[in-house]
Amino acid sequence: MVFNIALLKGDGIGPEIVDSAVKVLDAVGEKYGHKFNFTPYDIGGVAIDKHGIPLPQETVEGCLASDSVLLGAVGGPKWDTLPGNMRPEKALLGIRAAMNLFTNLRPAKLYPALKGECPLRDDIVENGFDIMIVRELTGGIYFGERGMREGKYGEEAYDTESYSRMEIERIVRVAFATARKRRKKLTSIDKANVLETSRLWRKIVHEISAEYPDVECSDMLVDNAAMQLVRNPAQFDVIVTSNMFGDILSDEASQITGSIGMLPSASLCESTRGLYEPIHGSAPDITGQNKANPIATILSAAMMLLYSFNLAEESEAIVSAVDKVLEAGYRTADLAHGAPALSTEEITNQIIEFI
Repeated sequence: MVFNIALLKGDGIGPEIVDSAVKVLDAVGEKYGHKFNFTPYDIGGVAIDKHGIPLPQETVEGCLASDSVLLGAVGGPKWDTLPGNMRPEKALLGIRAAMNLFTNLRPAKLYPALKGECPLRDDIVENGFDIMIVRELTGGIYFGERGMREGKYGEEAYDTESYSRMEIERIVRVAFATARKRRKKLTSIDKANVLETSRLWRKIVHEISAEYPDVECSDMLVDNAAMQLVRNPAQFDVIVTSNMFGDILSDEASQITGSIGMLPSASLCESTRGLYEPIHGSAPDITGQNKANPIATILSAAMMLLYSFNLAEESEAIVSAVDKVLEAGYRTADLAHGAPALSTEEITNQIIEFI
């Protein structure tokens, strides 16, 4: 099988970690008889420097013409003084909207080999946890009306949260379908005691839950959810929530796994095309030093094989190889704590060896 993948390497360590994922995909292709064609496009700060804008039209068209997209990271202090609509991060919202990527899947798993990295007490994480956060990605406050104006007390800013029934229904159905394939437990996170959007959200969740009688469904307020994630993360299987709440809670969940450098994500639309990226940033402080942890990007490539290409065995080969590398004691600098650490290239090669 032949697959065409758009590469958005971006800024900072983005090129290094994407190159690692490409090497792993090539190894998978060689083992299983697939061909992956890679085409790079500019995004973020590098696009600003070359084209004057963070998301060139050529990049959008290239992503829409591909079978799927692999993204590294965008941003850095070089572009921090630019106005909001010209910041590298604006490209992320733009490409998500252009590709209609309304679903974001963020797994948060505690690897047994990394249990010591978890900041929670041993008795809390004794049995580990494996959470899938399903985040709505193209609606809500990040895409609502916003602006600056003169108010009663002088200059003020506003951002508007808005959700339609269609937007809520489609993400909730994805979440129920995801839960049905896992442990059949879904927690819907909202702020229904305060927000009208959350009241509509909760109403629709309850309506759709009747279609999935085999899935246990419950509601939880977002402030309580933030506490429960550190009190007892194992209680969660699948979480579904809005754009902003999902952004915050998924970052919290990443920290209790012990390393943000381990966590992949998938952004999906109604077709098989998706955008896959690590959840960490561009790490400009270690750019070009061969120190970056590429595992989150490599696992993002594994999610691509599963969700976009329906290559379950090939995806599992990558996941299993990462497990074996960690069990063998191999660590990058972010996990080594001063002990001898493998470089980006070295740990990538170890993963390929296990594949």
